[in-house]
Amino acid sequence: MRQILFAGVIGLFLTLVGTPLLIKLLARKGYGQFIRDDGPREHHSKRGTPTMGGIAFILATLIAYFLTKFITGGEFTLSGLLVLFLMAGMGLVGFLDDYIKIVKQRSLGLRAKAKMAGQLIVGIGFAVLALNWPDNRNQTPASTKLSFVTDFGWSIGPVLFVVWALFMILAMSNGVNLTDGLDGLATGASVMVFGAYTFIGVWQYQESCANANTLTNPEACFEVRDPLDLAVVASALMGACFGFLWWNTSPAKIFMGDTGSLALGGALAGLAICSRTELLLALLGGLFVLITMSVVIQVGSFRLTGKRVFRMAPLQHHFELKGWSEVLVVVRFWIIQGMCVIVGLGLFYAGWAATK
Repeated sequence: MRQILFAGVIGLFLTLVGTPLLIKLLARKGYGQFIRDDGPREHHSKRGTPTMGGIAFILATLIAYFLTKFITGGEFTLSGLLVLFLMAGMGLVGFLDDYIKIVKQRSLGLRAKAKMAGQLIVGIGFAVLALNWPDNRNQTPASTKLSFVTDFGWSIGPVLFVVWALFMILAMSNGVNLTDGLDGLATGASVMVFGAYTFIGVWQYQESCANANTLTNPEACFEVRDPLDLAVVASALMGACFGFLWWNTSPAKIFMGDTGSLALGGALAGLAICSRTELLLALLGGLFVLITMSVVIQVGSFRLTGKRVFRMAPLQHHFELKGWSEVLVVVRFWIIQGMCVIVGLGLFYAGWAATK
């Protein structure tokens, strides 16, 4: 449990101290945010704010994880390393996208095909590796069965699993990316979900099937390969994002950019896949799903009927155009995300209790 505490505290400290240094570096190089002219007029004042801030919490998370292992003498696990690989790989794709936007001063960075190719390479690499290298209990980091609180149903096979994993990774990455439209909104929401996965990892470790001989009810155990290390990764991410939020909250001194949003989405999907809570993620990350669906509804309605359901999509901008202040939208959306996490954890516990 010391690893979880150390990872969170180190991640928090590194972003609190390191983010202002990154802000100065990005400002010196002129790496400022490009603001679209068709967005809310209040956002035009944000033009030039340093972006690519995701670099701060990506590096902080990696350093926090490895430094924690060094301090505590803990062992590295394949599950933990794979989630970090997915986070860093998606972050690299986002970094390239952000860099091109800044250099060419346009709202679009990487071409759609190039961006998708990068995401597919990272996602497929994660999915394939997650099905290999079983431990002494023949457990791999991921399972070919679908999962909610635990695995259920029949195996969908390795090929369909890769497709399913890619869908989750792309959906969550784009969900966080769409949510990252107001100061601190995506960062604060991510802190809550990573906090939930820290709790889930600890609970799964305490009720792991690897400890079946010492459990009062072995039938209610979790078949998760490295739950404690997943909690360490989630704690490092939670702490790093919490520290970044100090500088990212309104008025933001730095934006995470695609560098951060793609990395966070990848980390969330990786944690869900490796902890066997794939479908539960849709509830734990309910705000990301809600905002993504608002875009789907808006685009679908306009193409089918020529009419818009919302004044502007994603959903947070609809409420801005209705007259809500940016801070009001962010706080209320955080409340929605908090309720999603509470309900999700409640269902997680209920699902475990039902098997007792």
